[in-house]
Amino acid sequence: MSGKTLHTPNRPAAVVAVILFAIAFITYWDASAMTVRASYGMGANATSYFVAVLFVALGVGHLVSAFKPFDLEAEASDWKAIGWIGLALASLIGSIWLGGGFIVGSTLLFAFTARAFGRRALLADICIGAVLAILIFLLFNKLLTLALPQGPLERLF
Repeated sequence: MSGKTLHTPNRPAAVVAVILFAIAFITYWDASAMTVRASYGMGANATSYFVAVLFVALGVGHLVSAFKPFDLEAEASDWKAIGWIGLALASLIGSIWLGGGFIVGSTLLFAFTARAFGRRALLADICIGAVLAILIFLLFNKLLTLALPQGPLERLF
């Protein structure tokens, strides 16, 4: 059976769209006010312009979503999955706060998020998450020379 559709605007989505457009404007304005310019290539303001464009795209998506008819009989929330996502975020924050570092936190974030999406191979997800976290750490720390939270594993590199 299909649920009844409602043809009134989805006000929360419209409000979020307006907020995203405001953030995009502020980001664009801030990028245009940057005084440090690169002598060659892209400067620091290029990233801010890119982020502003992304905020505009998100705002357009929310605006389109706000005026589409939506189903009144929406699915119930999967509280177990939401709990796994909460545990994943808490694990990342806790790992960094307690000195475990980026790699351990990101590994747990990956494994618990995969579990929230229904995957049952926790040990395999921990291994996959560890490999991805190490690669991301090396990319940011060694190649881009950006500091990520250090723990015992990060000090090995």
